[in-house]
Amino acid sequence: MNGPHDLGGQMGFGPVAPEKDEPIFHADWEKRALGITLSCGAFGAWSIDESRHARETIPPASYLAASYYEVWIRGVDMLLERHGFATAEELASGHHLEQGRAPKRVLKAEMVKGVLARGGPCDRPVETEPKFGVGDRVRTRNFHPTGHTRLPRYARAKAGVVEAVQGGFVFPDDNAHGRGENPQWVYTVVFTGDEIWGEGADATLTVSIDAWESYLERV
Repeated sequence: MNGPHDLGGQMGFGPVAPEKDEPIFHADWEKRALGITLSCGAFGAWSIDESRHARETIPPASYLAASYYEVWIRGVDMLLERHGFATAEELASGHHLEQGRAPKRVLKAEMVKGVLARGGPCDRPVETEPKFGVGDRVRTRNFHPTGHTRLPRYARAKAGVVEAVQGGFVFPDDNAHGRGENPQWVYTVVFTGDEIWGEGADATLTVSIDAWESYLERV
């Protein structure tokens, strides 16, 4: 969807200024925010794509005024209420008030290291052959869905070249909304700077994205 999270190429936000020697966490509560997000994700009630979409639906003024882990916690709040684990009143008060839904799994301390090591692979077999190959010229679709998508606004309706066929992966646009994993081929597509940013762009610049097959059309 087009929302405050999709800032690539947007003006008015100032330069990117990496923090020198940036710590992993700026405050102890951020550690807890990460732990809560991972623990709740382990319940097995939602996918990583649904969790991303939850964050995307935070109203723009709230999203842009929030820090990184504040956005995570607000997304988790939505998911806990949506899936019946907590009520709005409980989330506001910080106290358990009624029996909610029981999780499928509970992430215990002794399980954390192994779970994090395994990760959550999203590669899947695809029954069809890849539609595109290395060196093919393609154009991204110009669409503006109200649901989740991994095709950023700045890269829509742009022509580029397929650099690699990465394999089959869960299609997030469907998986975020409970429509199944529906895996597709994913391609690395390279665009020139002027194709993405227009006149005055650095002629030596290239931009690469990983694009699901349904995002692409042959040029």
